Amino acid sequence: MTDGTWLNARNDLLRRIGRNNFVTWIEPMRLCGIDAGVARFEVPTVFFGDWVSRNYSDQIRSDLNRLGETVDRIEFTVSPAIRGDTATRASSGAARARPRAVPEEDLRGAALDARFTFDRFVVGKPNELAHAAARRVAEGGPVTFNPLFLYGGVGLGKTHLMHAIANELQVRTPELRVLYLSAEQFMYRFVQALRERQIMGFKELFRSVDVLMVDDVQFIAGKDSTQEEFFHTFNALVDQNKQIVISADRAPGEIKDLEDRIKSRLQCGLVVDLHPTDYELRLGILQQKAEFYRQQYRGLVISDGVLEFLAHRITTNVRVLEGALTRLFAFASLVGREITLELAQDCLADILRASDRKITIEEIQRRVAEHYNVRLSDLIGPKRVRTIARPRQIAMYLAKQLTPRSLPEIGRRFGGRDHTTIMHGVRRIEELMTTDSQMADDLQLLRRQLEG
Repeated sequence: MTDGTWLNARNDLLRRIGRNNFVTWIEPMRLCGIDAGVARFEVPTVFFGDWVSRNYSDQIRSDLNRLGETVDRIEFTVSPAIRGDTATRASSGAARARPRAVPEEDLRGAALDARFTFDRFVVGKPNELAHAAARRVAEGGPVTFNPLFLYGGVGLGKTHLMHAIANELQVRTPELRVLYLSAEQFMYRFVQALRERQIMGFKELFRSVDVLMVDDVQFIAGKDSTQEEFFHTFNALVDQNKQIVISADRAPGEIKDLEDRIKSRLQCGLVVDLHPTDYELRLGILQQKAEFYRQQYRGLVISDGVLEFLAHRITTNVRVLEGALTRLFAFASLVGREITLELAQDCLADILRASDRKITIEEIQRRVAEHYNVRLSDLIGPKRVRTIARPRQIAMYLAKQLTPRSLPEIGRRFGGRDHTTIMHGVRRIEELMTTDSQMADDLQLLRRQLEG
């Protein structure tokens, strides 16, 4: 193997994964050699090797093969010398001016995606509060709300905002110890510490950070020991006035098997919902992505109306939307054709079929409860006060209009009510729509939001 092969591979990785990820995960590695199809690297810790193996081994192997080497797999060995070199580099920079009890190399969490920045996050009404709150945290300074809890469905931007906060903090205040990881990684490191009898080191590490960011916290639900440690870590950081940012796929109170004391703690800060995207936001995302692809695929023409068509039809989540546009540009480039509405329909037929809007009764109930500022449990429950009964009837009417469910099925979803109760509620709303202009406006708004 020539001396320049690994250097060239490193340069390619730097361009692809960004400087932050490169400095964190690639730069400390030392290639020992390649023999019988095995590339052997020295790394600072077992955790470091495990993480690189899961996230970058395929890229490393591909780059080495492309540069003329024959690599079938990658192996890692822990080297005390590497650990010492890494610690020396960490302590010598200006960004590491404060004395640290915990080595900087042990602070590595999940790799950050350099593409996920605030500049590349398209803001619209469904996510403007979440974006503003994330921006405030990323500015650093005094902690204003703790924790910041972001929740919403798949592909609505939670992880993008989490990465954007961490990336911005690294630029603005590089001396801060920011640890971003998934709930599964928190659990993995906790179990590993128990197995290796290093639990005090685990506690010291997580209590030494300035900003702790945990993605998909719903995955610790039902894991009693992990929840216990997470609770104590949370309390310790709050007591030290350290910032915590959490994400999940639902609100704290709706996470099944999550301990009540943790739910209570998570709800004591700012809890922000990222709503499903509306048409304007989806179109803005497509326009931004299309501009990027126009620069990448020079000479490729996209006809008027294609982006609007996709924004109307693909309403599931942003990842599906962006993936559809990626496929469309790639296909048009390969076949040398203009991106027309007909081409889009042919190329994306499977995505368009899968994305046909299917509105659920639960979604209607949640949307109505949010609109009228009532508890979801009250909307479904037995209370009959007017401020709850009228929104309940509106939800019943929308469930009848927008879903294929029968009246008995709808009744079961509304606390086991009889189908005649549902019928009465639907008829009452139909009567009021003709005389109450505010209700008619509310219904039109709710239908537009639900239909995407």
